[in-house]
Amino acid sequence: MIIISSVFSGIILSENNFPAPAECDDVNAVTFDDGDFSFASVDLSEKDHADGELEIAEIKGNKMLKFNDDGTNYKDSTVQKIKIDAVKLLNPEDLPKVRSIEMDVYADATAKELVTENGDNVKAPGWIGGGAGANVTGDEWYTFGDWENGEYNYKMSGAIHLELKFLLAEKGKCWSEDMDEAVFVIMRWGAQNEGNFYIDNIVFYDENKNSIPIKKEG
Repeated sequence: MIIISSVFSGIILSENNFPAPAECDDVNAVTFDDGDFSFASVDLSEKDHADGELEIAEIKGNKMLKFNDDGTNYKDSTVQKIKIDAVKLLNPEDLPKVRSIEMDVYADATAKELVTENGDNVKAPGWIGGGAGANVTGDEWYTFGDWENGEYNYKMSGAIHLELKFLLAEKGKCWSEDMDEAVFVIMRWGAQNEGNFYIDNIVFYDENKNSIPIKKEG
């Protein structure tokens, strides 16, 4: 169990004065600039899932995928989960080559449930963290590990860069070209305020840290 304090001492700035989104110039990055997220869905497979829907949001001129929460995540202590299917993004022969996946994630606040040391309720996301995992060959689940970062000063956080690695790929813990579904799930848990979750700049890398070309269906 992760225990998270709901008190912090950060200074809250203007709600509109938050960091600019991260730039990504890799030609093989999934940037959502084309508005397509047909390869993504809300993961509702477990009882602890948060309710919401996916949409494309434009933040300071940058488009990204948004988990638009129904507004009860903090109250219900649920987990915001976004599932990405790599079968819809990569050529079959490239699936076994994936050794790591990188992306930028963000969170915002839509309420004032976060409390400062002075007892003030503020509109900021607070601690931001979660986990990630993927299905692998043999219909097994592979856990990438946890991630976390703190962001206390704005209505919306800056970019949190994640790197997910198939560390046991040589032992068969990776994707294969005959998989009908090669999914990874990004989870944000322990929310300290009502808010939403965002993903941008997804890049798949091979063992030599070369980005793998994207090929979307249709």
